Amino acid sequence: MRPDIGVGVFVFNSKGQFVVGVRKGSHGAGTLALPGGHLEFGETFDACAEREVLEETGLNVRDLRFLTATNSVMKDVGKHYVTIYMGGVVDDDDARPQLVEPEKCEGWRWATWEDIKNQSQADSGPRLFLPLLELLRRRSSFDPKEQFDKA
Repeated sequence: MRPDIGVGVFVFNSKGQFVVGVRKGSHGAGTLALPGGHLEFGETFDACAEREVLEETGLNVRDLRFLTATNSVMKDVGKHYVTIYMGGVVDDDDARPQLVEPEKCEGWRWATWEDIKNQSQADSGPRLFLPLLELLRRRSSFDPKEQFDKA
């Protein structure tokens, strides 16, 4: 069995916030995650990020940049993912993420990296999707907005 390739996207607004939502209906259900999905055959990371963000949130994203990657083995569900993290800017800063695929997500909202760090330690609310949790644990100095601005 080979690992799958996932692409997670930090979609930033002008305030430095990014889109997150609670997963539904698949592995990681009930966890907080970024918009994203599987890399298709022959697809670039940029094209995948743009496609997945539009399909899931209705947002157009521009200025896409590679940020980092994680390697997650989900033993409980027999899955192994390499997640490519991309960053981009929402095309229209007044746009709001829409719940385009309600069977896959409970809803989208804007968050900060500090919100995500706090959620990883909270006793209440959704846990973080494993790739996002591993990003926090294995790259403790990582800050998505700082990395995006450097890239």
